[in-house]
Amino acid sequence: MNNNIEEKHSQKIFIPDNKSIDIALKRTTQLCFAAHQDDTEFMAYHAIESSISNENEWFTSVIITDGGGSPRTGKYADFTDEDMKKIRITEQNTAAEIGKYSAQIQLGYPSKSVKANDKRVVEAIKQFILVCKPRVIYTHNLADKHPTHVASALRVIEALTELEASERPKQLIGLEVWRGLDWVIDKEKMVFDASAEPELAEKLMSVFDSQIVGGKRYDAAVMGRRKANATFLGDHEVDKMEYAIYGVDMTEVMHGRLSCEEFVSGLIDDFKSEVINNIKGLR
Repeated sequence: MNNNIEEKHSQKIFIPDNKSIDIALKRTTQLCFAAHQDDTEFMAYHAIESSISNENEWFTSVIITDGGGSPRTGKYADFTDEDMKKIRITEQNTAAEIGKYSAQIQLGYPSKSVKANDKRVVEAIKQFILVCKPRVIYTHNLADKHPTHVASALRVIEALTELEASERPKQLIGLEVWRGLDWVIDKEKMVFDASAEPELAEKLMSVFDSQIVGGKRYDAAVMGRRKANATFLGDHEVDKMEYAIYGVDMTEVMHGRLSCEEFVSGLIDDFKSEVINNIKGLR
């Protein structure tokens, strides 16, 4: 294994089944880079579940920020940033244990460093991609509403474009958290069945008490979105799944064939064309 990973990040890597860091990272087939603790469980449940049910699949989560700037109310109102960092790391590791992740990694960078394009963030992301060699990478989609989510996706893309083509995964997929992807036209929308084990999905999200207890029912909202995605996906057929997660294929951006701006502009232009042409056709 890359000794640099061991030296720099061993204290930030949690292995639920107590395998060595080397084994846990190298067996990874699905790798998720998320901005905050809880984002992984909100956007990539289908990948978590598929890794549990398939002995050939292993899911690893990487949280990029330290969680220190999160809002807090109720019993967490008087907690300092350092208190919140510790709590959110513990919550995330608990989720990794419940979800039987191959590894849970905490990079621990402040949000401002991620948004300011601190090159240390890109280098850390790159190191884990090179060691894990995943088949697919999940991250936030570029049309997300949250600036730190978009910044995290940009840092992942930057890391990937700096690698040789042979060192990149087969696919880079952007998923929804702070802005759904229901507006993306159907031929460009990726649909992931998140129906299996709904109790597991709810259990994973309920772990994040520090985010939910103050009145932000992320757990209920995420399950509601998944249900809505499944129901409103098609208007002339019965539901094919109970819960669905939407994504977009960002592989072309990973390979530098499209810029991030071109990619998002294309999605928006296609949405605009579909809506306008529908109106024109029905006048």
